[in-house]
This record gives sequence, structure tokens and C-alpha cells, in this order.
Amino acid sequence: MAVGVICTAALTIALTIWWLHAEAIADAFRDSSNLAEVLAGQTASSIQSIDLILTEIKVEEELRSTQGSDDLDRVGRGEATYQYLVERLSPLPQADFITLVDKNGKLVNTTLQRPAPDIDLSDRAYFQHFKNHDDKGIYISNALINRIAGTRFASFSRRINDANNAFLGVVIVGVRLAYFQKSYESVASLPDQSFLLLHRDGTVIVRYPDSPNLVSDKMPADSPWHRLVAQGGGNYRSSGYVDGAVRLAAVRPLRDYPLVVNVGVSEAAALVTWRIQAIAIGAGTLLFVCCSLFLLRALSRQFHSLEKSEVALVKKTGELQRAKATVDAALNNLVQGVVMFDANALLIVCNQRYLDMYGLSRDVVRPGSALQKIVEHRAAVGSFGTEDVGQYIADILAAIGQGTAFSRMTNLRDGRIIHVVSQPIEGGGWVTTHEDVTEAKCAEERISHLAHHDALTGLPNRKLFYLQLEQALKRVRRGERLAVLYLDVDHLKRINDTLGHSAGDKLLKAVAGRLHGCIRDVDVVARLSGDEFAIIQSSLNQKSDAAVLAVRVRDSIHEPFDLDGNQVVVDVSVGISIALDDASQFDELLKAADIALYEAKNLGRGTYCFYEAEMNARLQARAELERDMQGALVNGEFELFYQPIASLDGNKIASFEALLRWHHPKRGLVSPAEFVPIAEETGLIIPLGEWVLRTACAEAANWPDDIRVAVNVSSVQLTNKNLVNVVVGAIAAADIKPDRLDLRSPSRF
Repeated sequence: MAVGVICTAALTIALTIWWLHAEAIADAFRDSSNLAEVLAGQTASSIQSIDLILTEIKVEEELRSTQGSDDLDRVGRGEATYQYLVERLSPLPQADFITLVDKNGKLVNTTLQRPAPDIDLSDRAYFQHFKNHDDKGIYISNALINRIAGTRFASFSRRINDANNAFLGVVIVGVRLAYFQKSYESVASLPDQSFLLLHRDGTVIVRYPDSPNLVSDKMPADSPWHRLVAQGGGNYRSSGYVDGAVRLAAVRPLRDYPLVVNVGVSEAAALVTWRIQAIAIGAGTLLFVCCSLFLLRALSRQFHSLEKSEVALVKKTGELQRAKATVDAALNNLVQGVVMFDANALLIVCNQRYLDMYGLSRDVVRPGSALQKIVEHRAAVGSFGTEDVGQYIADILAAIGQGTAFSRMTNLRDGRIIHVVSQPIEGGGWVTTHEDVTEAKCAEERISHLAHHDALTGLPNRKLFYLQLEQALKRVRRGERLAVLYLDVDHLKRINDTLGHSAGDKLLKAVAGRLHGCIRDVDVVARLSGDEFAIIQSSLNQKSDAAVLAVRVRDSIHEPFDLDGNQVVVDVSVGISIALDDASQFDELLKAADIALYEAKNLGRGTYCFYEAEMNARLQARAELERDMQGALVNGEFELFYQPIASLDGNKIASFEALLRWHHPKRGLVSPAEFVPIAEETGLIIPLGEWVLRTACAEAANWPDDIRVAVNVSSVQLTNKNLVNVVVGAIAAADIKPDRLDLRSPSRF
């Protein structure tokens, strides 16, 4: 009988110890899973904040490139760019620095050091990736060494393109690995608990605790870890791939980024409590058997064993309370509000941030409170929004019941925007995070506005203008008529040169305001470039309507502008194309308006022109003449004729006027009235005028000393700072007296 009792007791002990072992393993997996879920959400939110700043800087630099500043190395080194980067860094406590790198891999600007050191980063993987791929997404690096500070960090970067979608450079936000390690340290609740942040290919970026005696920096290809990542997360028993210790690990991929959070605890640490219990049960059973065999002595030992078990239980209870306090501290320091409900929709835990975010009472929101009661309390204090309470609860329970995540943006009555995400957890119930994304949403709206509007005038930019013109053309194909008016503000360069660029900017803003006052609500006015604007005039009844608008615009712009006390008068030239009269396709309509604008400028500016087919032919002929002029000087096609000028005093020749002529190989003699204006506009007048001066002076050297030579000088040449040196050089090269050279400046040669 004694043998039967002992065998029964031994079997009962074995089953109990086996059950406790399974429970200890399950508890470790459950705790790791819950912590991994929270850390994955926190990490994704932190990276999203970084990504928003990267996108904002990328858009700003790409806007600069559309305004002619396509050299990131030249523009990005300035103090203004440095201050801008420092300002963008301030809302990112997790970030260590922001850096700009140009298209050659040179460090242009960085918040780490001012001025930026001369460092070549072209060997970095992120630079090579963006240089060789037009990737619109974010690139997250492996662990790197900072070449300025020497610290270890991970980089988050985006590609910057110029206006032609060509590679312009890279913007990088660096986060020290110590930031992640400190975060993991703050939430570690069990002995020998480890945390990993990895790429989806298994490469380890950050680990805590860090140790030089690690077995591997990457998950083996045959590890079940890869299968769990592909499935969206899960638990598995690691055989010690990373540090040689067998661990119970939870895997949680980030929902929007190619990263994975691992939370693991060594199997030995997870089974500490189980071992204590097993020893206690074994000791108790041994005492029971001994008591059965040795009566009084066994009873004495039994009491002693129970006393030891009670001490161990008290100690373990203290450890659990300390672990709970650690988890509470971690939850209360998260930027998100966090709540956890069980399978019956009863509250398990919530952090202080959740209560503060909605102004809720701890007396109402406490463990055991029903979801219905908490949501109704939020509605009562005015922190729920305009949604129906019953429908909101039904949507959450429906999603959790199907094992899927619930995500929603909630607009509160005070203007805040809260992103709510509920994630089912193993064993029933769910964890919900509440994040205030008001600033992020505002930043997205600012980025969207900057991408489609001119930063100086606030008018739609070229990109938005093209989109709205495409929509307007769809209405044209249904029978509506429209006009496109290209406008060029005349003499803006003169304002910039005389009063400064700040005055020019004020003028452009004032012009934009007047243009906006000239159009109807159905029309669109946009700024396309420096002094170029455009108008889409919709619902056109007749062609003369466009002329009426052009006259109204011209009269409005011609009124004087007050620029810091200076009365300035400018004019505007307008080119007009009509759909479908002149073109039906987007590109052809714009080209027609541009040609008409060019014609208006040639007519003397300050007027308007409708597009005509003959204009295009004249423009092509002029372009051909301009191309021929490029090689005319080199090919010796220009020649000087000398016209005598007689003096009335003595009735004798006093000087000769040098007259420029062009012998075109195909067209013959070309009039100066045709080619001189082209030379002035293209800048060819500078080398051509220098040739005229040198040739005329050299010819005059062969004349009698009392005969002078007169050379006409263009107004464009007079603005050339090198004109004096050219004149002095021509006189010196010909070795003639300076008073034998007369310079004249007519309106044309």
C-alpha cells in the first residue's frame, strides 16, 4: 500500500510539474508578445515622425531646384540651410542629427558641426542605393559609425531629385543606437531579457543588452524567424543564433516600415519561478513521504519546508511587484495613450497618458471598467468627437472578433486629431494605442501646399497649373471654350538691379495680388517662374473675352507700385492661345501661348497678341538665324564698312564710321536690323562688339593721324564691366592715340 501511495504521489507531482512548466513557457511568450507589440507601435511612430521631417526637407530642396537652384552643394551650405535643419531637428528627440549630402556624396550641411567638414560619404550604402535607384521611399541603414562624432547610429534617408527628376542628393536623419538601447533598458522587466531591432532580412541593427561575445549579426536562413516575419509576427524558441543562449522570443514586424522588433527572455530566466515551485513541490512531497514513514520527524521537517516555501513566495511576489512597477513606468512614459482590454471588453490596464489625453477620471477609468462605460465617459467630458458611441464600439468589437487590427483617425471637438489603433492579442482581448497626430497632419498639409503653390506669392505653381489645365481641357472636349494667357512682367530685372531683389519680390507679390483681382472665381492664375505668370480663362463665350481680360490685366499692372516709398511703373506682355481654335492638346496649347507672348515682346512689350500660325514660322526662321550666328564670327563672315564723315569746318573728311555687315553663306548680305537685336538678346554682342573695336582700331592705324574712327557701342555692351578693358586693349594693340577713337551709342547699329 505504501508503494502505491508513493507511486501515486510521484505521478501527481510529475503531472503538476509538467503543467507548471507549460504555464511558465506560455506566460513568458505572452509577456514578450505584449511588450513586442507596444515596442513595435512605439518604434513605428518614432520612425513616422522622422519620415515626415525627411519628406518636408526633401520637398523644400526639390522646390529650390524648380526655382533654378539645382546645385545642392552651392545652395545647401549656407547658414539659412543650417538653421532650417536645426529647426527640423528640434521636434525629434530621438534623432541625433540631420545631414544633407550632394549628388557626388559630399557632405553639404549637418547639424553636428558648423561649418560642415569636408567628408566624402559616397561609399555609404544609402548613397549608392539612391544614386542608382529612383526610390521614392525611405532607406533604413544597418548600424554605422559617425565619421564626425565617432558614435554608432542608424540612418534614415530619402532621395532628393531636381526639377527634371534627376538625382540631386540625399537627406539623412541619424539616430544613435544608444537611444534604442536606453528605450529597451527602460522597459526590461525580467532578468536576462533581450531586445533586437532587425531588418526584414534578419540583419541586426540594434541589440540590448549589447555584448562583444555575440555569435551572429544576422538570423540564419533556416531560422523559423523568417517564416514568422512573413506571417506578420508570432513566437518561437530560439536555439541561440545571436548570443548562444536558448530564448523564448516574440517577433513583431512594424506595420509601415521594413523593420522587426524581437523581444526575448532566456528559457532559464523564464523557468526560474517554475524551478522554485518544482523544488518546493518536490521537497513537500519528499517530506510527505518521510512523514508517512517516520511520523514525528517527518512532521517537523514538513513544517520547516513550508516555512521556506513561504519565504520564497514572498520574495517572488516582491519581484513581480517590482516588475509590474517597471512596466507601469514604461507605459506612463510613452507618448501614446495605451489601454488593454480582456476578451469581455473589460479594462486590464491603461497608462497616465491616456487619461491626460482625454481628461478622464481615474475613478471611472480603472481596471474592470467596461469599454462602453469608458467611451461614454469620454463623450460626457467632450473628448470623443462627433462619432456615434454605439457604432464606434461595434466597429472595434467586430474587428477584434475577426482577429484583425482596428485603425481610425478621430477628430476631437478641440481640433486635435487622434490616431487610434487596436491590435488583438493572444488569448483574447486587445491593446489600443491613442496617438495625437495633429502636428503630423498639419505638417502633411503644409508639405502638400508647398508642393503645389509658389512660396513667394502663394499662387498655384507650374505643377498645379498643369493639373488644372488638364482638367479644364476635359471640359473643352465636352464643348466648353477656354483661353490660356501667358504673361511676362517687363523690366523686372531693372527693378532687381536698381532697388534690390527684396523690392523685386515685393513687386511680384503685388503683381500676383492684382492679377488675382482681375479674374473670376472660375479662372486660375499661377506663377510659372521668376517673372512669368499664366491665366486659365474658362467658360469663354467669344475670342474677344480673352482680349478684354488681357487689357484689364495690362491696365491693372501698369498702375504705379509703391515699393518702400519708390513709385515703380512696369508693363506686362501677354500671349493668348484659344482651345480648340489654336490647339486641342495640352503641350500644343501652351506652346501656342508662349509663341504669342514672344511675338508681343517683339512688338515692343506692354501689349498682347493672339496666336497665329505665321508666328511659329517667324520664330523658327529667327531660331535658324540665331544658330547661324553662333559660328559666323569664327568663320569670318562679318565685315566692317567705313562711311566717311566730313567736317563743315574746312570741308574735309574728319573721321570714318565703322559699319558692321554680315555676309551669310546662303542668304547673302544680312541687315544689321535683323541680326543685331538677336546678338543683344543672346549675349553674342559682347564678343562681336570686341571684334569690331579691335578691327576698327587696327584699320585706323593705317590712316593719317588726324583721321578718327567712330565705333557704335550697344547698350548691352555698356552694362559689361569689362568694356573699359576691351577699349584700352584695342587702342594699345593698334598703337593709336586714344583721342582718335569715338564711341557712339545709338539705339541700334
